[in-house]
Amino acid sequence: MANQHDTNAFKGAWDFVDGDDSDEYLKELGVGKMGRMMAKTVKPRLVISENGGKWSLRTETTLKTMTIEFTPNVEYEEVTGDGRHLTGTIRFENGKWIQNMVDKNGKQSSTTRWVDDKDQLQTVTQTIQIEFHFLN
Repeated sequence: MANQHDTNAFKGAWDFVDGDDSDEYLKELGVGKMGRMMAKTVKPRLVISENGGKWSLRTETTLKTMTIEFTPNVEYEEVTGDGRHLTGTIRFENGKWIQNMVDKNGKQSSTTRWVDDKDQLQTVTQTIQIEFHFLN
């Protein structure tokens, strides 16, 4: 089991296992019907690394690879797989990775990640609550 306060527990490659239906979440964010249909077929692999305090979250799919590079508690910009522009911050708190994002229209969402007692990366993303599960 990962130490609940150890940010090193996040590092590594994580393969998607399962998750709640994300269609409502994506619709809430303004993702079009075609984008939501494609998202249902994707099984992402997350690769998380850190070097000298700078972190990288790479999301790999058969369609596209996207990378966010960030320093904790410092605002960053990203373009999502469907082309939405976001600003966000990521912080580590009590063994959790907390990511807050805002799109150009002011729509807010958040993602909380933690490594559970089975060494699975748990991910809850919400404007509404949706859960995804990844194995290392």
